[in-house]
Amino acid sequence: MVVRILGEGQFDLEGEALHALKVADAKLFDAVAGGHEAEFHQAFHEVLRLVRERGAHLAAERLVESDLVLPASDTSLDEARKLFTAHPV
Repeated sequence: MVVRILGEGQFDLEGEALHALKVADAKLFDAVAGGHEAEFHQAFHEVLRLVRERGAHLAAERLVESDLVLPASDTSLDEARKLFTAHPV
């Protein structure tokens, strides 16, 4: 799975890293849905850390469609809520 972190690039995750990402993403979703600021920041930074540490960073010259796009690391809970609940037109 190719994951893009806005402003940082793309990372390729496979195997156990994908399972860990799904678990962390579920915690992030719950924090956003519940409006819990502290839990959001903890879960969001855990997702970013997991992607950065367990994913293989793809070269910028390599153009690959992302399966998942994460906002920049300085995203607030309110911004995340708007991004994660936006519906395509």
